[in-house]
Order: sequence, then structure tokens, then C-alpha cells
Amino acid sequence: MPAPRTGFLGPGHTAVEVVGPGDLVATDPFVLLMDDRIDFAAGRKVGEAHPHAGLETVTLTLEGGLFDRDEGSLAAGDLVWMTAGRGVVHGEYMFATGTPTRALQLWLTLPERDRHAPPRLDVLRVADLPVHRASGVQARLYSGSTHGLTAPTRNHVPVTLVDVRLEAGVTFEQALPRAYNGFLYPLAGEVRVGGTGAWLTVGEIGWLDRREDDGPTRVDITAGPVGARVLLYAGQRQNEPTIHHGPFVAGSESTIVRMYHDYRAGRFVPVSQLEHLARRDA
Repeated sequence: MPAPRTGFLGPGHTAVEVVGPGDLVATDPFVLLMDDRIDFAAGRKVGEAHPHAGLETVTLTLEGGLFDRDEGSLAAGDLVWMTAGRGVVHGEYMFATGTPTRALQLWLTLPERDRHAPPRLDVLRVADLPVHRASGVQARLYSGSTHGLTAPTRNHVPVTLVDVRLEAGVTFEQALPRAYNGFLYPLAGEVRVGGTGAWLTVGEIGWLDRREDDGPTRVDITAGPVGARVLLYAGQRQNEPTIHHGPFVAGSESTIVRMYHDYRAGRFVPVSQLEHLARRDA
């Protein structure tokens, strides 16, 4: 995994490319995961308006907070799941709150049949999310299912996203379908999978082994001697031609060209309109 570097926002923004778009076959359905740390004065704008199409973005606030006119105040633990589909304009009104902030942004490819879907926005508040608790375990579920719990997220691609906190030496078990690809990203302490092998620690990413048999995969995550916090990302492989260019994901170069043309022609929907539709439909 590359070392932290100054992000595109300049001084005060540090970015880590946890998953890069260099081998989309190997990372399918994941296109990108960025770990962004932002330390700006309150009220400073965080980026500029920008487009997305052909993918879903999943933004998880780990520390601090941000304010967006359309998405509201985003506190630690809140998540925004945006389906860009046929095209959305994002980031017009996002501002720093004046506290050091850390957020993870994941990009997921959409299956070919859904790449022209209407854009959609879900803002999930940490207080509303299901949590699995057992001895030495707290697992907050953002997407998918775990231990009889199901997340409220509306996904095009089946994804399991769990934020797991473990006391020292405790093991968390997660069942996954064989068709899933996934990885672990530790946020504190160290973990290992299956009780054997190398320990995975902060600043590292660990991809799950791909199963070749027909049975489900059970991932056993065990914490080291000081406990751990780790994110599990797993999603169903799409096994479709996929290319990435800038903020767009598609199956061909010609589709990427069309996406740029539609954006310049003003056919993409601003996030503000998505939020208004969500409130109307609620």
C-alpha cells in the first residue's frame, strides 16, 4: 500500500490509496478506496463540484465531521452511499467543521445492467445502524448481513461492510458467499485470519483468499494482544469488462466518451435534487 501523501486539496489534506484502480479484475467489484485525513478551518470548502457515473461511492466518516448542504452534518460513524448510475454532480456544498476529520471513500463498479440507473443517495446515521454484540465483540453493520442482522442499505452490488471492534485475543466470525471478493483494513491494533499466519496491522491491507469450492466462506478474524478495530469489505464479483477513467466506470472506452459528453451537456443530476426526491419519497 502506498505511503500517505499530500492530497489534491493541498496542505491540510493527507491521502492514502488503500485500493487502487490498477487491476480491476483482481479487485472486482472494488475500484478504489481512499483514506483521507482533512484538517481545515471551519467553513472551508472541501473540494469542488465534480461528476460521477457508472459506479457507487461509499463514504464512511471515521473521525471528526463534515457539513454538506444536501447531505447534512456527517459525524463519526455516519455513512453516505451514493449510486451515481447514469450521472450525478457531487461535492458542491461540502465544508469542513474545524475538527480533524478522517473519512474512507470506496468506489464500487456497477453491473453493466445498472450503469444507466437513476442516481440515488442514502445517508445512514450511526445511531440507526444494527450492531452485533457478543463477549469482546462489537460489529457495526453498514451493508449486507451478520449474525442475523441486516443493514438498511439499498445496494445494486451485494456488499458486506462491517466495522469490527475486538478485545484482545477475541475472534469474530463472518459468513460470506463464495462469489465474494474482499479485504480487511485495520484501524487499530492487529488481526489475523483463521488463527494462523501473519498478523495484519495498521497501515496494511489484507485480501481474503479466493475459494474454489462450492461452499460458503467463513472468515474468522482474531485480535492481537491489545485488541483491534478492523473494517471488513466484501462484495460480489461482477466478472464483467470494466474500465476506469477519472470519475467514471464503464465497460468500454466509447461509453466513457459518452459519459463525458453527457456531463458537459448538463445531463447529470445534482446531488441536491437527489436529496429533494428522497425527502419527497420518504
